[in-house]
Amino acid sequence: MKGGRVFGCTVAAFIGAVLLLAGVLCGLYFTADMKQPGVSLHGIAAYPLVKGDSLRTYGDNWLRLTAAGLWELHVGGTGFERGVAAGKLSEDLLYYQEKVFVDKIREFIPSDSYLKWLRFLLVLFNRKLGDYVPEENREEIYGISLSCTHDYDAIGTPYQRQLNYHAAHDIGHAMQDYMLVGCSSFGVWGKESADSSLLIGRNFDFYMGDDFARHKVVSFFRPAEGYRFASVGWAGMTGVLSGMNEAGLTVTINAAKSSLPLYAAMPISLLAREILQYAATIDEAYAIASRRRTFVAESLLIGSAADGRAAVIEKSVDRIALFRPDTERIVCTNHYQSEAFAGDKRNAGNIATSDSPYRYERMNELLDACRPVDAPKAASVLRNHLGKQGKEIGLANEKAINQFIAHHSVIFKPESRLMWVSTAPWQSGGYVAYDLNSIFAGQGTDARAVDSLAIAPDTLLHSPVYQQLLTYRRLSEQVRMSIRNHTVLADTVIEHLIASNPELYNVWLLAGDYCHASGNREKAAWYWEKALTKEIPKADERTAIEKKIKR
Repeated sequence: MKGGRVFGCTVAAFIGAVLLLAGVLCGLYFTADMKQPGVSLHGIAAYPLVKGDSLRTYGDNWLRLTAAGLWELHVGGTGFERGVAAGKLSEDLLYYQEKVFVDKIREFIPSDSYLKWLRFLLVLFNRKLGDYVPEENREEIYGISLSCTHDYDAIGTPYQRQLNYHAAHDIGHAMQDYMLVGCSSFGVWGKESADSSLLIGRNFDFYMGDDFARHKVVSFFRPAEGYRFASVGWAGMTGVLSGMNEAGLTVTINAAKSSLPLYAAMPISLLAREILQYAATIDEAYAIASRRRTFVAESLLIGSAADGRAAVIEKSVDRIALFRPDTERIVCTNHYQSEAFAGDKRNAGNIATSDSPYRYERMNELLDACRPVDAPKAASVLRNHLGKQGKEIGLANEKAINQFIAHHSVIFKPESRLMWVSTAPWQSGGYVAYDLNSIFAGQGTDARAVDSLAIAPDTLLHSPVYQQLLTYRRLSEQVRMSIRNHTVLADTVIEHLIASNPELYNVWLLAGDYCHASGNREKAAWYWEKALTKEIPKADERTAIEKKIKR
C-alpha cells in the first residue's frame, strides 16, 4: 500500500509539473508582444500606383526591372513611408518571396499540425523580438506588411511574419550551425589594391533554393534621417546583408559559430542596417554594434572610405571585438580572428572541424596570385570553384570560394562610391556597376547602372563544366527524391550522377545512400568508402559517413 501511495504521489506530481509547464508556456505564448507600431495610413500622403512593363512608380518612389534581371527599388521618407511605398511597389514580389519560403518549409515539415507547433515555438522564441528592433525599423516593416497576403495568417499576421523573416538568417545558422550561410569576403587596400584605394568583395552564400534567389532586389534608400545607402537582398528584406552608404561605409555579414539561443534579440541584418544608415567610420560602426544585443554569433566586415581600410567586428551573444589586421588585406570567412576570441572553445572547435579555415587559406592564395587587385580580378576570385593550389575538389564543394549557391555576390569600391552586383546564375553572370554618387544625385527614374564599368559574365558559362554542374544538380535532386519516396531509379542515373561530378564527395555519398535504401548494403559501403577519399568540408560529415560504413 505504501509503495502504491508513493507511486500515486509521483504520478500526481508529474502531472502537476506538466500542467504547470503547459500553463507557463501558454502564458508566455499569449503575452508575447511583437510591438506592432500604432501608425496609420491616414498620417501619410497617398499616391497612385502606376505600373508599366518594367517600371512602377508610387510618388517619388519607384521599382524597375532591368535588362540584367535585377530589380532596382528606390524609396525615401520616414520608416513608415518607406515601408508603405516598398510594399505598394513590390506586392507581387512579396507574395512570390513568401510563397517560396513557406513552400520550402513545407518540404521539411509537410504536416499542418507540426507547422502549428512550429508557430507556437516560434512565438515563444521571438516573444521579445519587438523589444530589440528600433521603432523606425518596426514601422518600415509594418508599412511593408500592409501589402502582404493573408494566405499565411495561420503562421502569423503579416506584420508578425515579416518581422520574423528578418530573423530567419539568424535562426537558420543558430539551429543548423550555418549550414545555409557559409559566406566568404575580403578587403584590400594600399599595395594590395590596383589603385591603392580600398576594394571589398563578398559572396553571400545563403541558400534557400534557386527560386528564392530568382528576384534579387538592389534597394536604394533615401531615409529622412541618417545616410542614404544601397543594399542587396529580396522583396521585404529591410535588413542589410551587403551594402554601402553615401559616406563610403560598407557592411557585409558572415555567420560564425553560435551557441543555441534561448530567445531572439536584434536580428543581425537589422544591426547591419543600423550601422549602414548611421555610421561613416569603423569606430562609429563598432560603437553601434557594442550597444546592441544579438542572439547569434556573427562577423561584420566593415569597409570605410574615411579610414581607407577595412576591419571585422566580431560579435557573439555576450562578447564583442574589433579585428584590425596589421597588413593591407583582410579575409573573413566564418570563424573569429581577434585575440579576444583566441581562447574561445566554440570558435576553436569551429576552426578545427569546419570548412571556414580552408576557405580562408584559399582566399589568401587567390589574392596572392592576382595582386594588386582590381574589380575584375575580385570577380575572378569570387567565382573560383577550385580547391587549394587549384585542386579539383568537385563542383559545389563547400570548401570552395564559389559553391554555386550564392544568393548574390558584391564588389565595393568605397572611395569612389562604386558597387558591382552579380546577376544570375549565382556569381557567374555579369556584375552590374552602380555609382552611388550619381544615383543619389539623380532625379526621378534617370538613376541607372553604369554600363561601361560592367564586369562580363564568367566564361565558365560557355564551357562543358557548366553543363556538368547542371547535370549534377538535376540528378542529385532526383536521387534525393528517390531515397525520400522509396522509388527505384534506372541504373544509368547513378552512373551519370557520378560522371557529372566525380571529384565531389557528395555524389559518392548519395550513391551509397541510394544503394543502402535499395537494400544493396555491400555496394553502399563501397560508395561510402569512395566518398572518404574526397575532400569533405566538415569533420562531422566525415564521421557520419564512417558510422554508416561501420553499421
